Amino acid sequence: MAPRTTPEVGGMGHGVKRKEDPRFIRGRGTYVDDIQLPGMLYLDIVRSPYAHARIKSIDTSKALAIPGVLAVITGADLAKYNLHWMPTLMSDTQMVLPVEKVMYQAQEVAAVLATDRYIAADGVEAVDVEYEPLPVVVDPLQALRPGAPVLRTDKKDKQDNRIWHWEWGDREATARAFQEAEVTVKEDIYIPRIHVASIETCGCIAHFDKALDKLTVWMTTQAPHAIRTVFALVAGHVGLAEHKIRIISPDIGGGFGGKVPVYPGYVIAVAASVLTGKPVKWMEDRMENLQADSFARDYHITAELAAKKDGTLTALRIKTIADHGYTDAAANPSKFPAGLFHICTGSYDFRAAHVEVDGVYTNKPPGGIAYRCSFRVTEAVLTIERMADLMAHDLGMDPAEFRLRNFIKPEQFPYKSALGWEYDSGAYAAALHKAMEKIGYAELRREQAEKRRRGELMGIGISSFTEIVGAGPSKHFDILGLKMFDSAEIRIHPTGKAIARFGTRSQGQGHETTYAQIIAEELGIPVADIQVEEGDTDTAPYGLGTYASRSTPVAGAAGAMACRKIRDKARKIAAHLLEASEDDLAWEPGKFSVKGAPNRFKTIQDIAFAAYTNHPQGMEAGLEAVSYYDPPNLTYPFGSYICVVDIDKGTGQVRVRRFVAVDDCGNIINPMIVEGQIHGGLTMGLAPALFEEISYDAEGNIRGGSFMDYLLPTAMETPKWETDKTCTPSPHHPLGAKGVGESATVGAPAAIANAVVDALWHLGVRHIDIPITPLKVWKLLRERGISE
Repeated sequence: MAPRTTPEVGGMGHGVKRKEDPRFIRGRGTYVDDIQLPGMLYLDIVRSPYAHARIKSIDTSKALAIPGVLAVITGADLAKYNLHWMPTLMSDTQMVLPVEKVMYQAQEVAAVLATDRYIAADGVEAVDVEYEPLPVVVDPLQALRPGAPVLRTDKKDKQDNRIWHWEWGDREATARAFQEAEVTVKEDIYIPRIHVASIETCGCIAHFDKALDKLTVWMTTQAPHAIRTVFALVAGHVGLAEHKIRIISPDIGGGFGGKVPVYPGYVIAVAASVLTGKPVKWMEDRMENLQADSFARDYHITAELAAKKDGTLTALRIKTIADHGYTDAAANPSKFPAGLFHICTGSYDFRAAHVEVDGVYTNKPPGGIAYRCSFRVTEAVLTIERMADLMAHDLGMDPAEFRLRNFIKPEQFPYKSALGWEYDSGAYAAALHKAMEKIGYAELRREQAEKRRRGELMGIGISSFTEIVGAGPSKHFDILGLKMFDSAEIRIHPTGKAIARFGTRSQGQGHETTYAQIIAEELGIPVADIQVEEGDTDTAPYGLGTYASRSTPVAGAAGAMACRKIRDKARKIAAHLLEASEDDLAWEPGKFSVKGAPNRFKTIQDIAFAAYTNHPQGMEAGLEAVSYYDPPNLTYPFGSYICVVDIDKGTGQVRVRRFVAVDDCGNIINPMIVEGQIHGGLTMGLAPALFEEISYDAEGNIRGGSFMDYLLPTAMETPKWETDKTCTPSPHHPLGAKGVGESATVGAPAAIANAVVDALWHLGVRHIDIPITPLKVWKLLRERGISE
């Protein structure tokens, strides 16, 4: 059976369509795909039309007969070198290419190497694969039932589909709190699979230079050093030692967590280059990206809240089933297989809480990436904010009043949560009051009451969330054993210009600006005189990469600490030049001067030149420093969002009329970058709330596998965002910064969902799973006898 031809992509999204289809949208890599090397070969992938099937045979003869097709690589070929399996970031195992069976639709089955991209595509069509279909399990609840087919038969003695069980908190104390509670609420919440759908798809160019015995890979990765280490772990036994691997991550057209994992295409391209000695390029098309790359969310949650009749919260209890697809390839810290989901107590002061999560194998692509959130915080925030609204409505309290009653108070910080986190700082009531004032909350409630009397549907939703970002600290956080510090190396040239290299990698967040501003503020060197570099493992210090809003909290702090090391040495050189005691010198950005004699000073440029020409005897020459920053704690940005929606009774269409977002990310380095991060994040929060979902039918056929049926919001659907801020600096961060890259994506879905349910509460609607589509709302209205 030849995959990629039938069944064709249509309304159901089955199969994978030929590249000639005019509906096909190419995910052309903005940067990696522009790189052309002499003699470069091209790789394309044969993908499975089945979600679960045994591979009976692979006939490559027709493909190899095509002029320009050089090889067809199968799992059996890789098995000769023990390269057919690789580790995932959560210490599970993942197929590079299958030898016996496929585990999800669009899984890699074989790879075609050719002299031209389109010849490779023709070769893919000519590979004939014969499959024997096997039972399919796409529902994780079904996968846990007794008698369900065991999917990972490659694992010795594996008897079920449970990957792990993880729990946190005090089970007994929580149970007692629920027994003593005056009021409880309970709700089942499903947060479906979504995809990062970045502008640039995943891809790489692998070039093994036989003369130098060195592999260079240009790739769209958020974590080049970690990728290099994984490559060395996978292929060290065939001679690819880490010092002979160079990963270059050029400009990336969006990442959002989806470019942290190692994908099979990377490994196959590397293997092909090592075998041929030529550069090999692999770039996904858009449908491959949507159908086979790592996914986010897919959490089945049962949540319970306990409270007193006066609205005081007492306990939270959550049970979750996490669908990870056929392998646990999540990019979570090793200690936290469910990510940081136990931030689910949110901004509220609980006496007791307990959370448990079961990871489950199903016949779906690997899941669990942190799509623009710090390791499952979006799921945590949506859960607690939906539950807070449920409790408020059940008690007949205004949702804002309910939150203000239960917020952790400023004087309680640093605050130890019932689930073990130590929140560094917060002023939650101030943020909510500011949002209420900006949007005119009281007047909106009066308007809502009047509209209800007229039969119109208007809702107001609040999301008062707490984020948790900046992974490390290394005592708790690692990936594959690699501690989650981050790094900066700063070198001041003799003429006072600077080069700064960081272990992170920007995907559009403006690191070049932010890091340069930090250095300029710390050393007084003009921003224009600072060159910032990232993404090259041969030049950048070892770092864990960019995700989970860790760039400014961790790498930015490393930059500040490196600057302070430089400033300490600069003080000694200035004292030598000014013939003064170090204690008699005063620093202001850009120069040291003698206290009481401001006309006697040396600029940082003077000092830099002296570091190479006139430094004190016995001192090492040069002016540079390296810092590996290990934060003492995470940082806890927060915010309050208020959304106003109007619902069309005839169509079920939800229109976001107003959305006010008040964020607190501590001290802000660059206001324009922060504003851009928030605006983009709000749109990416709107998307899963109202539009985006990837689902599967009972046979494992993907729905949502192309932009025909995976709905990304455009400028037409995106409302005007109204933003504001409060400022509560982090007390332990060198700059008082907290990070903001994910806050809006985390906070927005709950505000929108709460607004829609608020509009329909008087009709008996308690909850609607996201995405809240017009069809879902229309059906609910018809069930309740509401029509235009």
